[in-house]
Amino acid sequence: MNKKKAPFAHIVKRQAISWKSVWMIRALAIAAAIATCALVTFLLTGDDPISIFKTIWEGSFASERRMWVLLQNVSILLIISLAMAPAFRMRFWNIGGEGQVMISVLATSSCMIMLGGKIPNALLIVIEIVAAVAAGAVWAAIPAFFKSRWNTNETLFTLMMNYVATQLVAYFIIIWESPRGSGKIGIINQSTQYGWLPQIGEYKYLLTVIVAAVLTVLVYIYMNKSKHGYELAVVGESERTARYIGIKVGRVFVRTMLLSGAICGIAGLLMVGGTDHTMTTTLAGGRGFTAVMVAWMAKFNPVGMIFTSFLLAFLSKGAGEVATQFGLNQSFSDILSSIIIFFLIGCEFFIQYRIMFRKEAK
Repeated sequence: MNKKKAPFAHIVKRQAISWKSVWMIRALAIAAAIATCALVTFLLTGDDPISIFKTIWEGSFASERRMWVLLQNVSILLIISLAMAPAFRMRFWNIGGEGQVMISVLATSSCMIMLGGKIPNALLIVIEIVAAVAAGAVWAAIPAFFKSRWNTNETLFTLMMNYVATQLVAYFIIIWESPRGSGKIGIINQSTQYGWLPQIGEYKYLLTVIVAAVLTVLVYIYMNKSKHGYELAVVGESERTARYIGIKVGRVFVRTMLLSGAICGIAGLLMVGGTDHTMTTTLAGGRGFTAVMVAWMAKFNPVGMIFTSFLLAFLSKGAGEVATQFGLNQSFSDILSSIIIFFLIGCEFFIQYRIMFRKEAK
């Protein structure tokens, strides 16, 4: 009988890979993604692919204001990603960042609308900070409590709570709409600026950048240098081992999700009180879901999330600029963004695995 021939190629899990190789693979994926975007745009518009690359760059760096807007987008995405990291480290799959941000957006807007002009502005700002952080924390702790008590599926639970939070925002937009019948709130306290966070320097985005930098340092210390960080790492490795050595797993779930939700609350606060000064159902802009990918690609390392957040924000901004400059609609921008995300996710396969080819016998 003939021996069964070995397959021509098979997949092998990598035992270890250097960070230089990881970023080389990602750089190749980025280059392939941009080339594919240029090809798709060229086939639809007939424009020079070089001009498409130039447009992607100009989307973020053509002016000082665009650079500040990019830093704002990177900072908000980074903050939400930092919120996801502790939960993911303990393998609690929190997909509810979008909802936790939106509920904090609602809490901040409520304070600004209901209390603006009725109490001193400094006190109002303190109250809205507490309200935003508390709202995000409570919203995140609900699925953690159910997980610890009845072992519910946290992925579905947190995902469904996104829709609940968005619909609550939609409901109160109709309650507070201005002018009546517009379906919008508009700029909250535009003439008085009650509840607006203080501006640092000439740009309203600088406060967000500073907060993101401080949170990155604090989350890194929490996850890598503290007892709580050690406990959530043990829970992530094995819940059974964690219970055996005396760690109260349910308490770790709730505590960590309180922290995650509180950080998402800060993101919502900064958007409403710091930069946008309004409330819409799309204010989070899907960043709660994008943050999942940022945290995962950075292997839950807060420092790595800085670069990953910048990469995704830059490419997304460039895709939007291509759609605008070449007279294409927003759907085309979404197509280009999806192509970029597809390549970035796909390259993770080659980071985790390698393809081995059959060697012919001499």
